[in-house]
Amino acid sequence: MTSPAPTVAADSRPRNGKLYAAIVLLLLLSFSVQAVRDRGWEPYRPENSLLWVQSGEVMSKLSLGFRNVLADVYWMRAIVYYGGKKRAGGERPNYDLLYPLLDLVTSLDPHFRIAYRFGAVFLTESYPDGPGRPDLGMQLLQRGIERDDGRWTYYHDIGFIYYWWLRDLPNAAKWFALAAERPSAPEWLKPMAAVTLAEGGNRNSSRQLWTELLNSDVAYLRRSAAHRLQQLDAMDAIENLTRAIQQFAKRTGRQPRTWQELAAAEHLPPAARVDPTGVPFVVDPETGRVDLSDQSKLWPLPSEPTARPPQ
Repeated sequence: MTSPAPTVAADSRPRNGKLYAAIVLLLLLSFSVQAVRDRGWEPYRPENSLLWVQSGEVMSKLSLGFRNVLADVYWMRAIVYYGGKKRAGGERPNYDLLYPLLDLVTSLDPHFRIAYRFGAVFLTESYPDGPGRPDLGMQLLQRGIERDDGRWTYYHDIGFIYYWWLRDLPNAAKWFALAAERPSAPEWLKPMAAVTLAEGGNRNSSRQLWTELLNSDVAYLRRSAAHRLQQLDAMDAIENLTRAIQQFAKRTGRQPRTWQELAAAEHLPPAARVDPTGVPFVVDPETGRVDLSDQSKLWPLPSEPTARPPQ
């Protein structure tokens, strides 16, 4: 008697074919979306940014003990907001949310020194590179004085706003003197207050101020100081080149026709023709007026502070 043929047990393992097909389909879909993005599609961005919570007190309550973490987050948002507005260009960039963001940051963390100092520079920068609001920059620094043990750096920065942006030398000297009285203030502040008031915006005093900021603990201020020092060097070079052209015109009765003619007559080195970044100066052939090229990274040159009597 023959035994019955063995029966084959049904395979009960799950079938993954549909899963694999779905994965392949999703991969193809993701490639298609990426291809659309690469061809120039941009996500929707609202025309105006919105800061839902602008009260530091309210945000502190919502932070659930993570105030410093939130301060860091909003500080990064402030930097991105300012940088984005500045780099985007356009006819009228809007910086309206910059101060509320900085106010929120420093309310969450009253000892956030970089936010006070960086933020004041951002707020003070002339429009369109910034909102052109030195009043708000000084207001932020004064809040730093109240909340962060009255550090000398905040007094110094207020003085510098008066000096460089507002051209108010008496008030600049006053704040430099106040900074010199604060604990741990450097020795150079006292003579700087006297020089500011006595020399009336002498370019050398500007150079000394920016040179001191080269040692700042804030990288942005160091870069700004290096840029301003190059601008001062360019202003010196323009004066020297203008003087050489005037001497040539006085001796010959006409303007020099070429750079080579001027250089040979006045014994000028090749470096006299270019600004500190290597871009040639622009010379008006009729008047002999020398100016910075608008192609230079140093353009436009700032106006210099001039002395005025105390109010």
